[in-house]
Amino acid sequence: MRRLVLSLFLVFGVSAAELDWKPWTADVFARAKQENKFVLLDLEAIWCHWCHVMDETTYKDPATVALLNSKYILVRVDQDSRPDLSNRYEEYGWPATVVFDANGQEIVKRRGYIPPKQMASMLDAIIKDPTPGPSVEKEEQIEYSANAQVSAAMRADLKKRYLANYDRKNGSWGANQKFLDWDGVELALALAREGDSGADRMARQTLDAQFHLIDPVWGGVYQYSTGGNWNEPHFEKVMQFQAANIRIYALAHEQFQKPEYKKAALDVYKFLKAFLMSPEGEFYTSMNADVVNGQHSASYFQLNDAGRRRIGIPRVDKHVYARENGWAIEAVANLYEATGSVEYLSEAKRAAERMIATRSLADGGFRHDLVDAAGPFLGDTLAMSRAFLKLYEATGERAWLVRSEAGLRFVSGKFANRKGAGFVTAVDAMYPAKPERDENVSLARLANLLSHYTGNEAYRKVAEEAMRFIATPAIADQNAAAGLLIVDRELTRPPTHLTVVGPKQNEDAARLFATALQYASGYKRVEWWDRAEGPLPNPDVEYPDLAQPAAFVCTQKSCSSPIRKPELLLSRANQLAQ
Repeated sequence: MRRLVLSLFLVFGVSAAELDWKPWTADVFARAKQENKFVLLDLEAIWCHWCHVMDETTYKDPATVALLNSKYILVRVDQDSRPDLSNRYEEYGWPATVVFDANGQEIVKRRGYIPPKQMASMLDAIIKDPTPGPSVEKEEQIEYSANAQVSAAMRADLKKRYLANYDRKNGSWGANQKFLDWDGVELALALAREGDSGADRMARQTLDAQFHLIDPVWGGVYQYSTGGNWNEPHFEKVMQFQAANIRIYALAHEQFQKPEYKKAALDVYKFLKAFLMSPEGEFYTSMNADVVNGQHSASYFQLNDAGRRRIGIPRVDKHVYARENGWAIEAVANLYEATGSVEYLSEAKRAAERMIATRSLADGGFRHDLVDAAGPFLGDTLAMSRAFLKLYEATGERAWLVRSEAGLRFVSGKFANRKGAGFVTAVDAMYPAKPERDENVSLARLANLLSHYTGNEAYRKVAEEAMRFIATPAIADQNAAAGLLIVDRELTRPPTHLTVVGPKQNEDAARLFATALQYASGYKRVEWWDRAEGPLPNPDVEYPDLAQPAAFVCTQKSCSSPIRKPELLLSRANQLAQ
């Protein structure tokens, strides 16, 4: 091995600076064939500590550099920029290292940081024997569910696994990484509203434990903690986690009226506004885990604001992606509903308008970035469509509903899985994209709720098609119990329906509507019917013509009498829902 490295130095005169990283393009394998080389894909994240460590060690190691320059074409991709690749290799974490032969056949897939000696040994072994290793398993042929229904036996098994995976000592689901599992907590909140004391305890314990991962100085939430406890954080601040924490803490505040949950949501929002909001009002992607790439930052994040700023501020990834903005918009609109502060609604609407102006496609879809190397991707239009529906709920302005419907039509027409069930991450990708579980959970929830808001049965069919994928046993077995149980609940019952009837200029109607928005549920249908605007999009309830504004609550079995006092609305809604 040492002789090989020495000879390569003599031939190529290589140094670390000579690693020639290329983008992931359609011609990469053609070039590999022409040059008789392998392709190494380094799938990284801009915010990722161990990606930086690997850059500073492994990719500056002379033996590794020599081997790479001799027989490999090097491709580096920021996974946030390419949802198709990110979803394909998401189980490998970041960095993910994938080596291909010149035909595009995977040879090795490795998870996380690879030290220099291990990397050099792996590269040399591939050169000597390019047979795919044990990390490359034969793709399993999945027989998808024939329908969208979950059997009673499967439902019971999912509930059993959901409960068994809960860490009763430390909170949250799973024994190693600790973070606010948003599907797990949202399901616990829903069960707690129905009187499940065990679910109530799980929700509160996890929400309280998650306080440990909220930055006490700048706000924002660290991605997760390792070691099975909440005291070993990874310090990157990624948009998906910021948005999910705001949304779940806003729901928890509505449900439990615990000031600490409102404060947690506001603390995360504070970071979003200070560090991840552009001057134009759109949202950036993430903040780095490191101040100096590759150097652990635990001591840095123990400093106060002035101490941190003296050293410097971790890099902010200022890419503006439609998907991340959709997540943020929906979360900030949830914060408006929970608090009534119009500042949050204004910011959510401004970001949505920016995305329409800079990222929208002609037929209702969205680009990922201002200019995309590939795509479109399912996640961008899905996240924006969910954000638009939330804005319709929060405002009663029908233009947002129209945009949400357009997004769903784009998704259902472009991303349907032609080889099975569900909806795929991307089209026109180098590798045929597959359905991704979390995206299909999110899509099923959106499409089902849109079917209730509009009365359009085609949307219900989209929800059922996504459900066919996630309810397939081979998919459901992949630690997906909470998300699948949420979708199952929502497909088998209508949302609690709160409607305010009255002119939008009327102050009494406005107070009723603001109160209706605070109804504690992630699955609700809130509308404001001003008769001057014509019928509601789905006029499935006939409301009386009253002289004064009133609110009505309808469930699967009954509708309330007119409610004119805001202070009575939520208690009446809870009574009917139970």
